[in-house]
Amino acid sequence: MNPLPRVGAVVLTQGTRLDDLRAALASLTAQDGIELDLAVVGNGWDPAELGEGLPAGSRVVALPENLGIPAGRNAGADVISGDWIVFLDDDASLPSARFVLDAIAVIQRDPTIGALQPRVDDPTGLTSPRRWIPRIRKGDPSRSSAVFSLWEGAVVLPRQVFDQTGGWADEFFYAHEGIDLAWRVWETGHRAWYAGDLVAHHPVIQQTRHEYYWRLNARNRVWLARRNLPAPLIPLYVASWTGIQALRFARNRGGLRPWIAGWLEGWRADPGVRRPLRWRTILRMTLAGRPPIV
Repeated sequence: MNPLPRVGAVVLTQGTRLDDLRAALASLTAQDGIELDLAVVGNGWDPAELGEGLPAGSRVVALPENLGIPAGRNAGADVISGDWIVFLDDDASLPSARFVLDAIAVIQRDPTIGALQPRVDDPTGLTSPRRWIPRIRKGDPSRSSAVFSLWEGAVVLPRQVFDQTGGWADEFFYAHEGIDLAWRVWETGHRAWYAGDLVAHHPVIQQTRHEYYWRLNARNRVWLARRNLPAPLIPLYVASWTGIQALRFARNRGGLRPWIAGWLEGWRADPGVRRPLRWRTILRMTLAGRPPIV
């Protein structure tokens, strides 16, 4: 008899949407055929306040302050064990009790896959935003493909691959950490994969374009290049995205000033550990359809 797959799971929360959090946790504990090691991380909140809604045996990580999304996820990853790791947002859920097993099966059938993101559907039937499909050419959301960024709300990886990547980019705090992780997965010799035939649920929420959003969006684009790209590609990547954003601001100037401030901060501030992708990885990404200059 084969042993059950050992899966560590991390749910990050600030304790501001408890009903959604309970649903997320319930969808994980309902997973069939796995041995689950679950960590509930409170970013500036103590998950013990959930009381009976906290699954028995869960590991509780109460961070005294909000360290940001990537650092919060890493704090959970540090305390769990298992051959597989699942990250699930506190407002996401897994509608199938076989989701984790099915995701593991996809990766086992194709060991070149090092990270898997499912299709994301709104549970009420609302049309999902195109941004949840991490491709330039979105196409049919049920079509699976290699990708170069990840929607971070539901991700499955072999634990060994996650450790090889160095984890989520703590310094980013918020925005573009899914691109950073995907690029690091490619650097391990694997691929990031969008599984259009597997489904996670997440409500459609209108994104708030506040100054904080625009600043971190710009800063982290620059940091992404400075952390991960060979020196000749850094200005090409930043220039291409700056040009794209300039075209957008030509239609709507809202957010321009904080975006410029964030862009400048990206060059002046420390982006964290620099580990440039090998040219071999750049070639693989290019042949797969997305050179990391756009």
